[in-house]
Amino acid sequence: MARIVIKIGSNILADPVEGLKKDRIDAIAEDVSYLCEQGNEPLIVSSGAVAAGMLRLGFTSKPSEIRLKQASAAVGQSILMATYEKSFAHYHKKIAQVLLTREDLSNRGRYLNAKNTLLTLLSFQVIPIINENDTVSTEEIKFGDNDQLAALVAGTIDADRLVILSDVDGLYSANPLTNPEARLIKEVHKIDDSIESMAGGSSSQVGTGGMYSKVLAAKKAIAYGIKVNIISGKKKGLLRDLINGIEVGTTFLPQPRSISSKKGWIAFATRPKGTLVIDDGAVRALVKAGKSLLPSGIKAVEGDFEAGDAVRCIDLNKRKIAKGIVNYSSQDIKRIMGQQTEQIEEVLGYKYADEVIHRDNMAILV
Repeated sequence: MARIVIKIGSNILADPVEGLKKDRIDAIAEDVSYLCEQGNEPLIVSSGAVAAGMLRLGFTSKPSEIRLKQASAAVGQSILMATYEKSFAHYHKKIAQVLLTREDLSNRGRYLNAKNTLLTLLSFQVIPIINENDTVSTEEIKFGDNDQLAALVAGTIDADRLVILSDVDGLYSANPLTNPEARLIKEVHKIDDSIESMAGGSSSQVGTGGMYSKVLAAKKAIAYGIKVNIISGKKKGLLRDLINGIEVGTTFLPQPRSISSKKGWIAFATRPKGTLVIDDGAVRALVKAGKSLLPSGIKAVEGDFEAGDAVRCIDLNKRKIAKGIVNYSSQDIKRIMGQQTEQIEEVLGYKYADEVIHRDNMAILV
C-alpha cells in the first residue's frame, strides 16, 4: 500500500475554448479508482477551477487581474468538483473538496489541522481533491502554482510518492517541441543546476507552471524522502503502469538523508518574516556540526519579527544557509547579537533559551 499524491494541471484538464475535458477527467477517475482497488491511498491536487470558470464567464484566455481570476475560480470550482463527482461515482468512490492557501500551511496550527483533515478523509477511504483557494488568495499568499502545493501536501501527509501529470512524457534534455534531438531523462538521482537548466517555462494558456516548476516541486518532495514521477497526463493507463512497476516518464529518486515533516514545513511552507546575517563560524556550526544558532554568531538583523516567527539565515555573502523559528524578537536579537549565552539574561532581563534558533526548529538549505 502506498500514499500517493497526484497533481493534475489545467493544461491536462481544460481547454481555453472548450473548458473542462470531461473525457480526460473520466480517464483519470478510472486510473485513480484502480489505485484505490489495489489498496493505495490517493490524493489529487487539481487545477482547473479558473479554466472552467473562464469559459462560463466568457473569457478566451486566462485573465491577468487577480479579481477576475478569483471570480473565475468561484464559478469554476463547483463545475470542477461536479465533474469529478460524476466521474468517480461510476467507480463508487467518494471524494472531498479541500481548498488551501499558503497561509493554511505556513501557520503551524492550521498546517496541523489540514494534515489531520486529510488523514481523516483517507481513513474513511475518501479521495481528497485539493486545490489552491484562488477565490480568496492574493498575489502575496499564492503558492504560485499547484506543483508547489502538491509537493507541500505530499510532505505534510508523509506521502510515499508524488506523481505529476504533465503535457509531455517527462523531463527532456531539451524542449521536445522545438528540438527533435531532445531525449527523455528516465531517472534523476540528484536535482542540480544541470537538471534545472533542462526545464523551460510555461507555454500553456490556462496553466501557471511549466517543467521548471515541476522540477522545483520534485526537489522539495525528494528532500522529504518522497519518490517523484513526472509522466504524461494525456495517456490513459499510465498511472496503472507506474504503480505496477512499469518504467514510465521521469523518476526522481528520494534523497537518502530525508528531512522530517516538521523541518520540511519550516523549509518550504513557512513565510520568513526577517533575516539573520551570521558569521563563518556560525555557518560551520549549523551546516557541518548540526548545532543550534547562538547569539554570538549573529552579525546583523533585518526585518521586524516576533518570537515564534520564521526567519532566514544568510552568510556574509548573502547566501541562504538555513531557515528556522526564532526564540527571540528582532528587537531582542539586536541587543544580544554577538554576546555569549550567559549574557542574555543580563542584557534582556530574562532568558527564554540559550539558542536564538534551536537546531530542532531549523532546516538547513545548503
